[in-house]
Amino acid sequence: MDKAVRIEEHLGLVHTCAKRFRGKGIEYDDLYQAGCVGLVKACENFNAALGYRFSTYAVPVILGEIRRLFRDGGAVKLSRSLKELSVKVSREAQAFSLEYGREPAVSELCERLELSAEQVTEALNASRLPVSLTVSDEDGEVQNDIPVPPPDEAVTEHLALHTELQRLSEQDRKLIELRYYRRMTQTKAAGYLGMTQVQVSRREKKILLFLRQQLVS
Repeated sequence: MDKAVRIEEHLGLVHTCAKRFRGKGIEYDDLYQAGCVGLVKACENFNAALGYRFSTYAVPVILGEIRRLFRDGGAVKLSRSLKELSVKVSREAQAFSLEYGREPAVSELCERLELSAEQVTEALNASRLPVSLTVSDEDGEVQNDIPVPPPDEAVTEHLALHTELQRLSEQDRKLIELRYYRRMTQTKAAGYLGMTQVQVSRREKKILLFLRQQLVS
């Protein structure tokens, strides 16, 4: 799938992730902007050969960028080159609107400016320009709905947790698996891991604290 199309079709996924953090001290537009950065990064690094659905891969990346916003104090940092590109894309979008009487789609700006979908999306979100998600339909009306339904919150949280678990050491992942997926007691898990019950208890607390810090803003 073309990257521009993939980005346009999954903007609803960004809204789904951003809504989880609404009312927590950062403006929704900033949450959405950070999420779009995550979506672009997901498009850049996604490898379909691994067999995952794109949305499965993208959700943790989007959430990671939004959480980074909280860790950075709510400021979305823009490079000078991105600011300059934002001005360029903004002017082109305005010219398109004057010419056609509607907002451009990402793919249309890509074609006019000879830029990648990632570059255009980042530039649009840096300036917070309105952009349609699709081109005009047969009646000349712009369609603004998202063509793919977003996952529910439970799926989103599960994917985020799965991503953070992959960052743990092999032994720590095994400890969490034994305790929370296979429902072993600390004593039984300790015997399986070659540790004492006290060591398992202490290590488990540290792991849970780490996961909580990563998953809760």
